[in-house]
Amino acid sequence: MNNIDIRKYIINNFKNTTIEEIKASIEESIESHEDDPLIGLGVIFEILWINSSEEEKKTILSNIKKGM
Repeated sequence: MNNIDIRKYIINNFKNTTIEEIKASIEESIESHEDDPLIGLGVIFEILWINSSEEEKKTILSNIKKGM
């Protein structure tokens, strides 16, 4: 499976989910401490980044830096 197929698969899996379901999936992925969910989280982060304003991107980067 190439990267485009993975993106489409993940996006299609979330298309009809609620905000609460998306939040739960993100939290479960993080709590699992496994590598496989990182692919899905990467796609979710990509969507977040693309749909964020420059100011929101600065906040995201600041939060990432604080967490490191």
